[in-house]
Amino acid sequence: MTIDDADAVPVADTTEGAGLERLLALKNADTFLVADNWGDLRSGADGLFESDTRLLSRFVMTAGGVRPSRLSSGVSRDNVFFSCHSTNRPLPPMGGRGAPAGALHIERRRFLHDRRMFERVRIVNHGISDVLLPLAFEFGADFADIFEVRGTERAARGQLAPPVHEGRRVTFSYRGLDGVERQCCITFSEPPARLGPDRAEFMFSLPRGQQVDLYIEVGKAVDDTPDALRWRLCGVMAQLQMRARRRSGASLRVPRNPLFNQWLDQSRADVALLTTDLPTGPYPYAGVPWFSTPFGRDGIITAWQMLWLDPALARGVLTYLAGRQATGTSAFQDATPGKIMHETRGGEMSALGEVPFGLYYGGVDTTCLFVALAGAYARRSGDLELIRALWPNLVAAADWMRDHGDSNGDGLIDYARAAETGLSNQGWKDSEDSIFHTDGSFPKGPVALLEVQGYAYAAWRAMADMGRRLGDHRARGWLERAELLRAQVEERFWMEDEGFYAIALDGDRAPCRTISSNAGHLLFTGLPSRERALKVTQRMLSGEFRSGWGLRTLARGQARFNPMSYHNGSVWPHDTALGAAGMAHYGERDAVTLLMGEIYSAASHFNMRLPELFCGFERQPGEAPIAYPVACLPQAWAAGSVFLMMQAVLGLSIDAFEQTVTIVNPSLPAGMERLTVTGLQVGQARTDLLFRRLGDQVAVTPRNRVGTLKIFTVR
Repeated sequence: MTIDDADAVPVADTTEGAGLERLLALKNADTFLVADNWGDLRSGADGLFESDTRLLSRFVMTAGGVRPSRLSSGVSRDNVFFSCHSTNRPLPPMGGRGAPAGALHIERRRFLHDRRMFERVRIVNHGISDVLLPLAFEFGADFADIFEVRGTERAARGQLAPPVHEGRRVTFSYRGLDGVERQCCITFSEPPARLGPDRAEFMFSLPRGQQVDLYIEVGKAVDDTPDALRWRLCGVMAQLQMRARRRSGASLRVPRNPLFNQWLDQSRADVALLTTDLPTGPYPYAGVPWFSTPFGRDGIITAWQMLWLDPALARGVLTYLAGRQATGTSAFQDATPGKIMHETRGGEMSALGEVPFGLYYGGVDTTCLFVALAGAYARRSGDLELIRALWPNLVAAADWMRDHGDSNGDGLIDYARAAETGLSNQGWKDSEDSIFHTDGSFPKGPVALLEVQGYAYAAWRAMADMGRRLGDHRARGWLERAELLRAQVEERFWMEDEGFYAIALDGDRAPCRTISSNAGHLLFTGLPSRERALKVTQRMLSGEFRSGWGLRTLARGQARFNPMSYHNGSVWPHDTALGAAGMAHYGERDAVTLLMGEIYSAASHFNMRLPELFCGFERQPGEAPIAYPVACLPQAWAAGSVFLMMQAVLGLSIDAFEQTVTIVNPSLPAGMERLTVTGLQVGQARTDLLFRRLGDQVAVTPRNRVGTLKIFTVR
């Protein structure tokens, strides 16, 4: 295997703007890199980061004193390599040898491995004469905390030492106020003609038809000198690691549909890119650049999206979160006993308590989702051994829901931040303006969010199911709590005049009568009655919600509606996917195929890589969806959306305890005639499934079945 066989995805030549849509990302474990289309680090969110600290803040290459003319650039489809192809601008005579524009092919190719950036600069002379090329790199390291990069100002910083440069190496050092010394080392394969604290200059002689390679490594200091062999060996290891993550679990394929397969491949590659192998197992980090760290809610939902294909991801998420469950009370951390974390950070500001996110619990939904995912994982995998090991954590989480999540004892899960430093809104729509009354005013707390009640309903039912299997006498009581909660939601959130559910109840338990996509999450949990679910579905499929690219987070015409907002009218792929899966729960398969087609169309305009969100403007013929400028790209639950929607389209569910795969009224998206599911593992059994369109129906054919497995098709 070579490391030169990955196809690059071309991107637009964008020379201005600081939006993340112009940036290209690589990630390996807790190290990630964000660069522009030339591969340069210049400003904004650019940088080489490790553990929420920007190590390298500037790294700009010039050829002949200017930036080369870019031809194309992109990240390989396996998310391992970045490459940029460029050519020289006119070179002035040096030693009597100048060169016209376009004589040199300059390729920058890089990857991340073992906490380091590896880069190869290859220059080939395609001109008719020999060329002298001045090549230079400008660099700098600011060791900024991720929150500084996002714009938070600090009253004081640690000590940045003067760079040390000698031979072919420059070392940057910073001692933070937390007492931790952080370093970043740049090493070149060739000694520069001139090396300073912020610049390295080379002079390469290129006979016509010849090439020269320069190897660069950036990151932790090592004794080895960069060279071709090290670059290739480390590149192969990076590819093998990524390949193993991409191939975990079952796979999907659509014969004779290369574009849809590209979407599947890109999404699977993005989930693999963001997944970090922790001691507790694989964990999907939320997104690059701002959220490249374990988030509770994001990790759970991503694992749930992938559960039917790869339950190992859920096992890793559950194990990690159980190990960080709160055992005490902290207003600063928004922690109470039994609560599951919202996020964790490793930077200097978190360590010093300048921000509460070192280990932060300000998510009202994460604990409910943790329990609900455990129940879904148990049914999907049959892994009672893990459930038994996590049972004290699950009981503690259920106790939190009863004792702390419900502040006034009315059975509803609510929130109010414990400290001013915490998040004011603590559901998935956690921006400050996302929860409001119909006049746009913000509710006083504690606030009970609609979708959180659905998650709690699913959690209580999961506790009952798992408890029954483990012989816990409390199982009946948990099931009763689920039914009481269901009755409360139906009575207090339903708005008969709107045919819809309110987004929340305020501190007085008055409904915030805002019409939002949160109701789709409620459908996903199966809480509503069928009659009300169909009313919600009908409204969510109307022009109020549907942009033509998916479902808006807020119905058009509501107070604070803004298609360019973060949560009040934008389109989030995972939000659409959960809503679609909720509709499928009530048999609305046509609705799912419709929404999946819209999300697929959106993906096709983003090089088949769905961003965290995009603007909710109405779709116009011949035009692309409008990007949200600071959306994470890639983002885990955006990447996972296609797999949840595909499960919903197929109507597929798995019960490992019963060794059954049930397929209810399967469908296929428009234009798709066949689909194969390969390597579907259920307990010790395994099967492939072929879905084929036959007239108005979709037939299912099991193939290569191994072990005892029952497959039912229900119409």
